[in-house]
Amino acid sequence: MVFSKEASSSSHGLNPILPEETPLLPKPKLLSSQPKTFANVFIAVVGAGVLGLPYCFKRTGWVVGLLMLFSVAALTHHCMMLLVRTRRRLESVMGFTNIASFGDLGFIVCGSVGRFAVDLMLLLSQAGFCVGYLIFIANTLANLFNSPTPTNLHPRILGLMPKTVYIWGCFPFQLGLNSISTLTHMAPLSIFADIVDVGAMGVVMIEDVFIFFKNRPSVEAVGSLSMFFYGLGVAVYAFEGVGMVLPIESETQEREKFGKVLALAMASISLMYGGFGALGYFAFGEDTKDIITANLGTGLVSFLVQLGLCVNLFFTFPLMMNPVYEVVERRLYNGRYCLWLRWLLVLTVILVALLVPNFTDFLSLVGSSVCCGLGFVLPALFHLVVFKEEMGWGGVSLDVGIVVVGVVLGVSGTWYSLVEIFSVKV
Repeated sequence: MVFSKEASSSSHGLNPILPEETPLLPKPKLLSSQPKTFANVFIAVVGAGVLGLPYCFKRTGWVVGLLMLFSVAALTHHCMMLLVRTRRRLESVMGFTNIASFGDLGFIVCGSVGRFAVDLMLLLSQAGFCVGYLIFIANTLANLFNSPTPTNLHPRILGLMPKTVYIWGCFPFQLGLNSISTLTHMAPLSIFADIVDVGAMGVVMIEDVFIFFKNRPSVEAVGSLSMFFYGLGVAVYAFEGVGMVLPIESETQEREKFGKVLALAMASISLMYGGFGALGYFAFGEDTKDIITANLGTGLVSFLVQLGLCVNLFFTFPLMMNPVYEVVERRLYNGRYCLWLRWLLVLTVILVALLVPNFTDFLSLVGSSVCCGLGFVLPALFHLVVFKEEMGWGGVSLDVGIVVVGVVLGVSGTWYSLVEIFSVKV
């Protein structure tokens, strides 16, 4: 096997002098029970991407959407376990230590190239999530306060589109929040955001059931074949949490049971996602919007659910940007805090959000272009490098197959997503 000679063995750990080897996450000290591990996986995986699943089902058809969703969940679980097995092999047999994160694993297996690949995809995916948050916030607020009326089909605020005003309105506040050097005290907001997400999903699903029995719109089981890769991108985005699997596994008390807990969590999430996506599409049919909450009525509960989601995503933004700052500051400033660099990154995210017209189209783009590489290609590649000398043809073929599938899905999905975003006729 070819491992970086700069990576040290258990007697020395990773060399702390080189900024290239600085772990993104500190080694955890407190261990989690199985229920807490389940909750940690749930929190790491479930996010705003679920709100785009009904629209995705509209584009792909509900049968195809469900099959894609469950397939992506199974493949994501498998690749997460590849990372866990790879780290265990390096620690127990080869004597490496301090493999606290995905980036640390990439550095030991493939040297600086592995670390750079993980850092780049992590940076793009996390920043992409934050772009999605801003699009969701702006579109939701515009739907709540500036909806078109018969007398004003194209409402404006100071001559500008409402989405533009709301995104720029977030900018000064995000500069302040993202200036905080440590976000430890904001961590509970992440948990609260997931609670609100689950609560919102419950409210939407109940509304969907009533609306479906009232209207019974026509739905399609199988959509256009051209939407296949588009739907896969959305599904991959919805399950993206591979970057947190190694820290979560490190915190588990009974690490030998982590695989079963992870499988149970992924199965539960996929069933919840499937029910949410299908019910949303069944309720509204061809009228399903890119953010399902935009289909809700104008009642107080609907208003509070949508506003609550906006508030929580607003405060989750700096938490999701924190890994981006860790990567950029480690590479450009030797890990030192840099205010102007953080502000520049926030401005970049704002500008990208202004250019993207559709929430779910952007989910598909991020899921295809970045998350396929981070979630499928790199875990299989790292596993192959570490285990290739002892695996049979079946194991090697499986890892190579996952790498190939990940690349094909990434390239194809990225193309179709860009077509949808820019309305290019192919």
